[in-house]
Amino acid sequence: MPLQLSGNGTPRALRCRALQSPLAGVSDRIFRGLVRRWAPDALLFTEMVNATSLERGFGLQKVEELGSEAGPIGVQLFDYRPAAMADAAKRAEAAGAFLIDINMGCPVKKIAKKGGGSGLIRDPELAARLVESVAAAVALPVTVKTRLGWCDGSDAVSWCQRLENAGAQLLTLHGRSREQGFKGQADWAAIAAVKAALAIPVIANGDINSPEDAVRCLEQTGADGVMVGRGSMGSPWLVGQIDAELSGRPIPATPGALERLALAAEQLQSLVAAKGDHGLLIARKHMGWTCQGFAGAPQLRHALMRAPSPGAALELLQRAEAAVQGSTSGQL
Repeated sequence: MPLQLSGNGTPRALRCRALQSPLAGVSDRIFRGLVRRWAPDALLFTEMVNATSLERGFGLQKVEELGSEAGPIGVQLFDYRPAAMADAAKRAEAAGAFLIDINMGCPVKKIAKKGGGSGLIRDPELAARLVESVAAAVALPVTVKTRLGWCDGSDAVSWCQRLENAGAQLLTLHGRSREQGFKGQADWAAIAAVKAALAIPVIANGDINSPEDAVRCLEQTGADGVMVGRGSMGSPWLVGQIDAELSGRPIPATPGALERLALAAEQLQSLVAAKGDHGLLIARKHMGWTCQGFAGAPQLRHALMRAPSPGAALELLQRAEAAVQGSTSGQL
């Protein structure tokens, strides 16, 4: 049954229990298009958008391009100024955002030190004012993505209840503290405690790297859904596989070597078409993540990271594809 979020007048229904996390420098429009192939109904997110930068005219493309995409896209905002956040939320709403998400979990020091991201965990009163300000500014549902606390032993339940009381309609909870960053295991038991204490939907995040992980996480936490983060880097099919598992449908096969190489080439060409030669710099990390699990992959990744031009990188991928095809035909 879909999760219902009402906002202040614009109801939204989440038809898919698997969500794609916002990923800075990763979840751009091109990446989201790939994820959408396997997960047409999933809620995807823009990369984090700095409200102050948006106010000054930077980062507008992340918001303005929403209208060209199919499927629900949430805009994730971060900042520490309630007025700037409210204004940015209005811009995102006007551009066609499905909902507004407030980042209160990013562990990056330069963001947290300025009071944004996970820095808000240390100022619950300001965090609550941010939620209240954004919720009052838009008709869309307002959600929050956060962590268990600043450090081990933090009172995650009280922190999350504060956000719920401020007007958050859904909470995505990463099962680690800010001090942990991405180290250690996600504490799914702590997520379960928060879920039991809150009336709003809770989405579990952290260590969701396979459909099996998603099932175990939901069983242990009682959460309403899961959010896939770093596990989807180089695996844009993962959200769709999890959605199929949770929906009782056949799970799409994990792409093999030829499909991965074709996907890497397509993403490279799309990024270069959109961003020029700078697209190669962005594509390098994606190609490194995607080109895994077949003979010669380590050598290919090494060469791709040093390719001097988009054409050279594309030629490397095409050569690898020919080698895989030759190897396969030789086995027949």
